Amino acid sequence: MGLVMTKIKLSNALDLHDASQGRLAPDSVRSVEIEALADTGAIGLCIPEEIAESLGVRVFTHRPARTADGRTIEVPVVGGLEIEVLGRAMGGDAMVLPRGTQALLGAIQLESLDLVVVPKTGEVIGNPAHPDGPIVRI
Repeated sequence: MGLVMTKIKLSNALDLHDASQGRLAPDSVRSVEIEALADTGAIGLCIPEEIAESLGVRVFTHRPARTADGRTIEVPVVGGLEIEVLGRAMGGDAMVLPRGTQALLGAIQLESLDLVVVPKTGEVIGNPAHPDGPIVRI
């Protein structure tokens, strides 16, 4: 089984709000499209430091995190993001990893956006049972 990568769009949620209120030009909203590893073993979204900086989002806390090799590290957490994958969007936060690291799309986002990782084809798809958009369990 290979790695499953997917394109994600991240936007500064405050910029989006200001644009919707006419206080910011829509083309001034800070957004990036990046490739992320769809990692069902990761809990949440992880982005490299340079992406957090380009979005202008601020660190609001730090939390301990366990890496794939078993180490526990302290990571900054940024908030105020809109996360979009395959036209499905949600608000959220992200753990910030060192510069140059791979972005990870974790289980929280996969579940909230009702996405399915298909290892056989190496793709992330919208849940075929809900083709019109996410339906989440409550």
